[in-house]
Amino acid sequence: MRIEIWADMICAWAGIGRRRLESALAAWDGEPVEVVWRPYLIDPSAPAVATPMEELLRDPAADEALRACAPGLTPAGNRVRVSEVAAGEGIAPWTGSAWRTRSHDAHRLIVLAHEHGGAALQDAVAQQVLAAVFSRGEDIGSPDVLAHAARAAGFDQGPGLLAHGDGADEVRELLLVGKARGVATSPTFVVNGLALAGAQSSATILAFLTEAAGHVQRRLPAEVERLRHAESLLDRRDPLGALTLLKPLLAEHGEDRGLRLLAARAYYASAQLGRAAAALTELAAQTPDDSYVRHLLGRTLQRQGKAEQAAPHLAMAAAMTPEYAG
Repeated sequence: MRIEIWADMICAWAGIGRRRLESALAAWDGEPVEVVWRPYLIDPSAPAVATPMEELLRDPAADEALRACAPGLTPAGNRVRVSEVAAGEGIAPWTGSAWRTRSHDAHRLIVLAHEHGGAALQDAVAQQVLAAVFSRGEDIGSPDVLAHAARAAGFDQGPGLLAHGDGADEVRELLLVGKARGVATSPTFVVNGLALAGAQSSATILAFLTEAAGHVQRRLPAEVERLRHAESLLDRRDPLGALTLLKPLLAEHGEDRGLRLLAARAYYASAQLGRAAAALTELAAQTPDDSYVRHLLGRTLQRQGKAEQAAPHLAMAAAMTPEYAG
């Protein structure tokens, strides 16, 4: 059984959640499990050059944002609370995060560890990265820090792969998949299509694993799953993300009508009106009785300032489907 942990390496609760999962697995008597880490960003605007956390805590704007992470507590109070929880889980030493920095390269390293060494190596690398942040107070935006974490976990080729730029596309796609699946908290545990948000107690995690083990999830082909994720991103108003996931499908199955229509919708939603118009014109020629295609083509042409060309398509769409007359 695969346990996915969607988490950010700069999130203290990610390490606490992993420790609690470990305690839950010690009492687990079900089928063998595989722990796989997936990326999540809690601070997408973090700087490429690390900023000392002490400076951040003195920034009134940052103070307000950090308070949202722990309602009722000051950022300093929350750090004390987290350190107490970590100590209670036996995580020591615990310095807390000393830097505000991008975690993108740390996610690349962790994804690459899975690609080149499997789940066990990836888990070892992830835990070394978490130790660098919270036990040693290091900046995981630093290539040297990540190189040390990789080698300590036995991933000797990791630093070279990072330096070469590997893993960036994989991280970007996984972040989009997480968004499409509704992941909104670090950590979030996902097993057999069920999710548990937050670093819950070991007992709660164990109960979740027991429930998830009995949950039958229909396995979809990878291409169908990618298409579903793209649809979800479009519904979540991320048309550019949808197009990123659609790109390989369009390259291989560009003749599929449903796929082309989804891409046309994403082009329209992202204001790529020329591409939307071209795709919809082809679809309208192939299926002239599709009122939705006619309607969307008319709307696209309107947005391009081509009212005269749009009018017949809008009229036909309204004649076929009266609700489009509005």
